[in-house]
Amino acid sequence: MKRFLIFALLILVCCSPAATQTKSSKKKGKKNENPQPAWLSAKPDEGDYYVGIGHATKDGQNNYIQEAKKSALEDLVSEIKVNVSSTSVLNQLDDGKGFSEKYQQMIQTTATDDIEEFEQVDVWQDDRNYWVYYRLSKQRYREIKEKQKSDAVTLGLDFFTKARQSEKDNDPITALAFYYQGFRAVEKYLADPLRIQFQGTDILLTNEVISSMQLLLDKMQLTVSPSQIIINRIVAQSGQTVTARVIDKSSQKPISGLPLLASFEKGAGDVFPDYKTDDSGFVKILLTKISARDLEQTMAVKVNVLKFAGDNPSDIYSLVAQKIVVPKAIVVMNVQRPLVFLSSVEKNLGNDKPNQQVANKIKNYLATAGFEFTSDKNRAELSLDVSSNSEKGAVSGSIFITYATSTIRVSSVKDDREVYATTLDRIKGFSLDYERSSQDAYNKLLENLESQTLPEMLNAILQ
Repeated sequence: MKRFLIFALLILVCCSPAATQTKSSKKKGKKNENPQPAWLSAKPDEGDYYVGIGHATKDGQNNYIQEAKKSALEDLVSEIKVNVSSTSVLNQLDDGKGFSEKYQQMIQTTATDDIEEFEQVDVWQDDRNYWVYYRLSKQRYREIKEKQKSDAVTLGLDFFTKARQSEKDNDPITALAFYYQGFRAVEKYLADPLRIQFQGTDILLTNEVISSMQLLLDKMQLTVSPSQIIINRIVAQSGQTVTARVIDKSSQKPISGLPLLASFEKGAGDVFPDYKTDDSGFVKILLTKISARDLEQTMAVKVNVLKFAGDNPSDIYSLVAQKIVVPKAIVVMNVQRPLVFLSSVEKNLGNDKPNQQVANKIKNYLATAGFEFTSDKNRAELSLDVSSNSEKGAVSGSIFITYATSTIRVSSVKDDREVYATTLDRIKGFSLDYERSSQDAYNKLLENLESQTLPEMLNAILQ
């Protein structure tokens, strides 16, 4: 009995409010071993530093540390603003259509690769997140940028000097190449007025580079011959030749080695794009296909200033090149619709069909694509022969099987040269009798014709 009373007393003591409060106090007093730093709640404002906070989620597959570092750098760079000087070439080129904004976006995109001497202040992570805190001294950033700018100006001036000498030597192609190299050296500083001394004269380097390129291009004259042509949509039938020539306006001497670009401005087709003028300043334009139905189409030939940057011009140069006015000439093409003579034999189980489905499908497709048909073969450029028939197959239970076959041949009337030929062979149809089975086979043949054969045929005809 005495033991029972002692046990009961112990239970009462343990369950008393005081005891409970003591346990609770121990829990509340437990220290958080991984507290979140203050810079996670609010981005630090450090007047002498640019600050970047980066984050990445740990998903078990990504390199979250690298992702967070990249994120922090991008955040840091976003604090660095590009101020456009009123005397800079960037301000002069801006036409109110977002040119400066596009340039600044390009600079911002590549700036993370150029950032130096930033420091990692802190990191914090838990089971699912990784955060990093970077900062960069504003003073040190300015010093680095001024050194980089100084080096760029020195290099740009060297190329500019070589370009001017090439102009004096009557070598415009080399001059343009040097002007481009000079631009490439300073393209990250288009927003700044790069004021320097050149041969005793005070100039703005970036402004002078671009204006010199423009003046040099203005001295060139580009012409095409003929400037207006009548051409068949089947280009091979036309026998038309278009040439372009570039000369110096003042001396009338040909300019050789100049890159040109040919492209459709109105309409569509295949024209070889890239050329370089020969010793006489000529190029022959290679037009291989007209795919648009327009009766009047235009093709432009112009100087390709992007080629001075090689095969991979920078985004900034591509943007600025749009502002440069280049010599250009237009070829107006009056496009003739090809004339087609169509002959067709279409049978159903060996008997003539009253409705020539295959021939009509082909005729409608070519008419929509800009062809015309004639009943006089001597007037036609193309002869189209279509032969179609269906034949009985086996009977399986109550199902009758039929096969439809169609042979198509396209040839040049002038020389009977085969342009295209194909056979849609034994397309199978099913139904409850041979008549309906034959129609089912023809329907499937027509589907195949429209989805595959006719586009293939049109492409062959227009080559």
